[in-house]
Amino acid sequence: MKPSIRPYDASGEFYIAEQCHVIELSNSDDDPTLSIARVRVTSGTTTRWHRLTATAERYVILEGQGRMEVGELPPQDVGPGDTVLIPPDGRQRIANLGQGDLVFLAICTPRFRPEAYEDLDPEPLPCSFEDA
Repeated sequence: MKPSIRPYDASGEFYIAEQCHVIELSNSDDDPTLSIARVRVTSGTTTRWHRLTATAERYVILEGQGRMEVGELPPQDVGPGDTVLIPPDGRQRIANLGQGDLVFLAICTPRFRPEAYEDLDPEPLPCSFEDA
């Protein structure tokens, strides 16, 4: 890894079929051991059940109120300052319980790779991102 500063660019946010909005803050070959993304879940939305193969994830809640489901733990409410530890291959989803956006950092080790993502939701995926 080389020293660098990566400016925040809100225009880089994109929507994913998991039903949330993502900005990749750091995810590059230059730093393969870790990635950081800012995730935004709109009010009333629950993300799809999913897991990351061979990838540990941590959620650091920044804004809003949610209900986290991970592994076999009972659902638990989360809010600003809470950290959720998700082991590799851990089944997970989060619901936004508040009126505003639920915003958190998703920190993955090793770094997030699209091929690690596995959708586990029994509901079919939307036909396209526009339909979600």
